[in-house]
Amino acid sequence: MEVTPNHTQTVAGWAAMNESGKVEPFIFKRRENGVDDVTIKVQYCGMCHTDLHFIQNDWGITMYPLVPGHEITGVVTKVGTNVTTFRPGDRVGVGCISASCLDCDHCRRSEENYCDKVTLTYNGIFWDGTVTYGGYSDVMVANKRFVVRIPENLPLDAAAPLLCAGITVYSPMKQHGMLQSPGGSLGVVGLGGLGHVAVKFGKAFGLRVTVISTSPAKEREARERLKADEFVVSTNQKQMQAMARSLDYIIDTVSAKHSLGPILELLKVNGKLVLVAAPDQPVELPSFPLIFGKRTVSGSMTGGLKETQEMLDLCGEHNITCDIELVSKDRINEALARLARNDVRYRFVINIGANSKL
Repeated sequence: MEVTPNHTQTVAGWAAMNESGKVEPFIFKRRENGVDDVTIKVQYCGMCHTDLHFIQNDWGITMYPLVPGHEITGVVTKVGTNVTTFRPGDRVGVGCISASCLDCDHCRRSEENYCDKVTLTYNGIFWDGTVTYGGYSDVMVANKRFVVRIPENLPLDAAAPLLCAGITVYSPMKQHGMLQSPGGSLGVVGLGGLGHVAVKFGKAFGLRVTVISTSPAKEREARERLKADEFVVSTNQKQMQAMARSLDYIIDTVSAKHSLGPILELLKVNGKLVLVAAPDQPVELPSFPLIFGKRTVSGSMTGGLKETQEMLDLCGEHNITCDIELVSKDRINEALARLARNDVRYRFVINIGANSKL
């Protein structure tokens, strides 16, 4: 099991051993804390839809055994001699990325997520040649560049999903000028883990927010709990037509195959649609709504580390966290089955640190 000599730390976690969609207890080795490393006692780990895709090998790239989890919060227990920004006792987080080349144009611009050599927090190959294991485990060792600080006023459990869901919607909002567009209009397709955070960001930044969903049952929570201004059922042609050409931006968070045509019609001329989810089949993209509205479709994946810290600090200022359901360690498979049915409001977070001493 040890690939390199310094992988001597025994760690308890939960791993998928095959495509069954389930995880099981798994003991494995992590590297010792190096000079540039931070060791973290994991307290909480969010459960992302991506975890499910990897567990089931939906994308055909899973390396088993797989320890998922890239929405990790915890407390620093050890730092390397070159680490000056963190110390034991600090509240920190690790998101989707655990390494990059650190030397290309993207890395120099703090866009590590677009580096050709980006390494994911799990199911990636680290600098030392080992496979990375994620946050469904009680200890994490991370390079200092890929660790962020969690603001003191944010609870570690409800802040955990910000490290994926939060930054994934924040990054395109920043890129497309939505943070500086008070009075602008934002559409959010899908009211799940990513969508509900996008609504919260939109409201915090002074945008008029419309939720676009296939589920009429979500209208009340969208308007009352999340303070959305409008709610549109995407299968209701009348409602969709009434909203035609009314939105400046749309963030599409739906991870199932769907047509972008009806959604594009909601955009004003010059409007922008950003895809942040990853359906396992291509989405439908008719050309007429693009051509007749001079509209743009783009994609965005997570964010760099500087941007992630900036997002967390803004969440601290605006007191934004995720709406979560806490999961005990013995109920992870139950939560995965519910996640597959989209039966969660709005993010499961595993209570990894329960009953453990720092």
